[in-house]
Order: sequence, then structure tokens, then C-alpha cells
Amino acid sequence: MASHFGSWKALPVTKYTSGDAAKYQLTIYIGSTYDEPLPAAFLADVAAGAPVLWMGANIWQLISRYHGMGFQNASINDAAVREIRYRGTSLIRNPAAGGLVRIGLSADAKATTIADALGPDGAVEPWAVRVGALTYVAEVPFTYVTFDDRYLVLADLLFDLLAPGTPVTPGRHRALVRIEDVGPHSDPAQLRTIADYLSSRNVPFAVAVFPVYDDASGVYSGGVPVHKTLSGTPQVVEALRYMVARGGTLLMHGYTHGFAGGPNPYGVSAEDYEFYRAHVDAGGSVVLDGPVPGDSTEWALGRLAAARQEWTAAGLELPDIWEFPHYTASATDYRAISTAPGIRARYEQVLYFSGVLTGTPRSARSVSQFFPYVVKDAYGTPVIPETLGNVATQRFNQHGVRLTGDLLASARRQLVVRDGVAGFFYHPFLGLQYLPELVEGMQGMGYTFVSPHSVL
Repeated sequence: MASHFGSWKALPVTKYTSGDAAKYQLTIYIGSTYDEPLPAAFLADVAAGAPVLWMGANIWQLISRYHGMGFQNASINDAAVREIRYRGTSLIRNPAAGGLVRIGLSADAKATTIADALGPDGAVEPWAVRVGALTYVAEVPFTYVTFDDRYLVLADLLFDLLAPGTPVTPGRHRALVRIEDVGPHSDPAQLRTIADYLSSRNVPFAVAVFPVYDDASGVYSGGVPVHKTLSGTPQVVEALRYMVARGGTLLMHGYTHGFAGGPNPYGVSAEDYEFYRAHVDAGGSVVLDGPVPGDSTEWALGRLAAARQEWTAAGLELPDIWEFPHYTASATDYRAISTAPGIRARYEQVLYFSGVLTGTPRSARSVSQFFPYVVKDAYGTPVIPETLGNVATQRFNQHGVRLTGDLLASARRQLVVRDGVAGFFYHPFLGLQYLPELVEGMQGMGYTFVSPHSVL
């Protein structure tokens, strides 16, 4: 997130040495390990007025050593807090995220409360507070994140600390729309209809395309295997050119959006994972299993090369933006694609693995993250925002129903991030049943739709 504002360096706090904070515009401490011993040099620099953003645990170590800072005490509050209020906006918090740190301020403390936590009994306590150059957040807000989450407070707080001249209101709010899972199987008429509508609203848009479609078991063709390519479906190619002429930007959404070794988990392109193994458990939920057999930098670059070859065979210009199918890949694949020549950016939510900052990621532990503005992430490439999800008219696996009203409610909450970029994706088989309400609803909130390249 900090990369949106400039370059960054990440280290374990145990490696902090005296004066380190003076070398940077801001030091961010993530207190994710309860009672982790903090270096005396770090505590001394915080107390001396170094600009610091402190999240979560261990603030009590600072309080016990430096009594005059304005903090009186700190303790864990296990109340099931579900709401955070920030600049007039109510944001959601999943109580499964655990307790918050309850901060007691000295009577003479020159403190500013930035955001409030509302307890189940209606009690209001500081969720984010600023005392001098120290900004304190009462938790690490990266767990159980949703599109309506208190995570958005942190995203906006970084402007205070790293770009304080950015106007809060009136401010710029941009929006992105991406037409998703387009391939050789797509209906050209549906693609043209969507392009016509978006063009009529002067809305630039992206189109996520995979160039080879496989249904090896004939799931949708009565048992007859189906294999289609862009070069073999000229009517789809012409529809893509039509979309580009009306403001569309084509991006590369994998090669086959599936796995050649069998169902992953269904056996059909667009429904399957391509860069990671997955299965459906007894409860109907998709479970991520780990990297594909033979996963490597060479394998990932081979998928990219094969996709490019098919794009060229179809007579289409090669895109410079990539999106991983189902937003899922190994750390090896992320790094391979991110640093590949000709790839300028990725457009997606992203899967991050434990250990990615140290260079030894572990595939057993991962978390997905979205960004409400462009970042250059730990894999090395700018990431274009997708922050709202998509219209889903029925429950599928662990994903619930999400209709236009839900997306618009999230978009309204995301206005709390100054200079934010909100984006959703939309499947063309839905036609125009929901798209106009989404586009015009966001325009009515003050969002301006822009092209993906324009935010880089």
C-alpha cells in the first residue's frame, strides 16, 4: 500500500537500529505478534517524535517506558466490534478478527481521534488516534477484509502521512469496469451489445480475454469434447475489435483459464484454475491445494508465450496487462509474469504468501488483498485496482449472492478513500440486465470511469 506513494523497504522490527526512522518519510510498524520484544532504539525514536504509523499489538511497551507521550494505558478489548466510523462513513468489521487494543489517553494528551470503534453495547472508543507524530491503529486491519471494510480507513490514512496535500473533498474518484472471462466460446452479439452500451455512456472499459477454450469432457456439449481458439473463431475476434473501437482495452487473462491435467476443479475453461491446483470439498467449497505439478518460472513463462502465440495467430495486438485466472497463482508464477518483458501491469486482486517479503514464500499460507489505488506490489509490477467484485445472481461454492445494490453500497463506502479507484468486473452472459444500473449508479455518486492504462 505504501508503494502507491513511493519506494519502500521491509524489515523485521528486530533489525531496527537507532536513527533508522530519520531516513524515511514514515515508519510503519505492524504489531502482529503479541508481546514481541521491541528494540529499545525503536521505542526511543518513536518517543522522540519520529513519524510512525503503529498498528496492533505491543503499544504497551512504549507506554511502560515513556509515560509522558499522552498514552496512559493499553489493554485488549474482546468485545465483538462490528462497526468502525470514519469521516462520516460506517465501515464493517468482522468480529472474528478478534479483540481491539483499548487505549487510555492522559487527561492532558494532545490527541486527535481519527476513527471510532462501536462496541456491541453502543460504547464508542478510539480505533485510530494521533498523538504528535505517532498515528496508532487499534488492530492490524488485514484480517477478514471485505469490500466494505475498516481496511479502507488505513488506505486513506496513508494519504495523511505520505501525501498530505491530497484533497479530501472535493476529490477525484475514478472507476473501472472489466468485462470478464471472454474467450473463443463467447457470444459475439453479447460482446457487441455491451460495447455499444458502454460507449453510449462514454465509459472506457477493459476486456479480460483468454485465447484457448477447452471442455475436454464435454460438460456443456453432451459429452462431446470441445476445443476452440481465437484464431479459429473469427467472429469472436471481430467482436473484440469492435469492442476496442468503442473504448475497450484488451488484457490477457491466462492462456486456457484451465488445467490440462484434468478437472481443476470442474474441467472447463473459465470455471477452472490455471496456475494453481484446487478441488471442491464435501461441503461444496473450493479448496486451494498448492502449485501445479512442475510449477516453475519456465512453466509460467511458457503459458504466457503460448497465449501470445495464439493472440498473434488471431491477428490481435498483444496486451501489456495481465490478469491471473481466478486471481490465483503461486508466488513463482506471480514473479515470473510480473517481470516478463512486455507486461506493464496486472489487473486483479492478489494472493500473497507468508514469507514473500523474505524471498521464501510458503504456499500453505496465503491471503488475498485488494487495493483501492494503484500499487507496485511485492511481486514487482503495478497492480490496477479491482475493489468491488462482481454481480453473482446465485450462491456458488463459498461465494454468496451479490447484486447491484451490494456493489453500489460498497462503492459508496469506498468513496471514503481520497483519490481512490473503485472497480468491478462483469460477465457478458448477463447481458445488460445489471450493467446500466451499476454504471449509472456509480456515475451518480461522482465516480468517473476511466481506462485501465490511465490509472498507471
